Amino acid sequence: MQGTSVRWRLAWIFPLGGLLFTSGCGVIGGKIASTSDPAGDQARHIWNLFVVPVWWLTVAVFLLVTVWMLLNIIRFRRKPGDTRIPPQVHGNTRLEIAWTLIPAIILALIAIPSTRLIFELNRDPGQESNALRVEVIGHQWWWEFRYPEYGIVTAGDLHVVVDRPVVLTITSQDVIHSFWPPRLAGKVDAIPGRHNTMVFTPEETGVFYGQCAELCGAQHAHMQFRVVVETQEDFDAWVAKHQRPVPQPAAGTLAAQGKELFEGSAGCAGCHSVDPRYDPTTTPINKTLMIGPNLAYFPERHTLAAFLPNTPENLHQWIANTEQVKPYSTMAEKWWKIRAQQNMLLTDDQVNAIVAYLESLR
Repeated sequence: MQGTSVRWRLAWIFPLGGLLFTSGCGVIGGKIASTSDPAGDQARHIWNLFVVPVWWLTVAVFLLVTVWMLLNIIRFRRKPGDTRIPPQVHGNTRLEIAWTLIPAIILALIAIPSTRLIFELNRDPGQESNALRVEVIGHQWWWEFRYPEYGIVTAGDLHVVVDRPVVLTITSQDVIHSFWPPRLAGKVDAIPGRHNTMVFTPEETGVFYGQCAELCGAQHAHMQFRVVVETQEDFDAWVAKHQRPVPQPAAGTLAAQGKELFEGSAGCAGCHSVDPRYDPTTTPINKTLMIGPNLAYFPERHTLAAFLPNTPENLHQWIANTEQVKPYSTMAEKWWKIRAQQNMLLTDDQVNAIVAYLESLR
């Protein structure tokens, strides 16, 4: 029976160990949230700190403890027929001092470079660096990005320039969030009434995954964003486009019908703006522009509802069945549910018209 018990323990210990090992693959395994493939200077510095000294110190401690444990298991194992009780030791001052000092020294070896790096990472590079400055505001459950230098606002996609420093001023309009683009930088909390800073320089062009890293409510997992790293030329073109009003749909088209619904009976304009411009001198970071995300040039974004691929099919589903797609969101609670209770949900044709209008904003 004793052998069966041992085998049973081993049977679940190995799969559990494998599960714990593979649970980190999304962060250290080349996935979208990988930190082992840095594409920004801050993420690279953090990764290098993890590898040296943290990783090798961890390996050294693991090997030392494992070898010492195995040697003692082999040397002091019970011999067949030996029924003696081992000597009872009630304290060893030298040993206790040693196993207190050694972990303290190890923690100091980790803490000193970590603390130094923390202060270095978020140091403002100054005006002479030509850094791109963006205000990041967390909402339940989406991200708003304002560019005070250019007087434009967007949501969902943060546009930055490769090899140009980025200074993010991060805050929140409701609860505590945490802004985390894993391949570009570390995590910075977004706290209501407080302005935290993140500084990094993107080193590759492309689209990089981002996520809220602080449990902030029922839809925390669906509070994602994308960082679009592009050349200065492409960024300038993006800015120039967003400094202009969105195009208006031609009269008599399905998109024109959708615009009328959007601004009228559907009530969308009560929470959403389609004007990408704002005045940073009269609208500081702690002042809300609109309840919902700005939808100017919406079709060019990579996600909708902060997590779904931005396709017309998903957009139709989001408008028609908001409560099923993202329950507890502001749109579900303050728009979809109220209209459902009043038997005023949009018809399929009305949803198609609004989708056509939003798709025309490109």
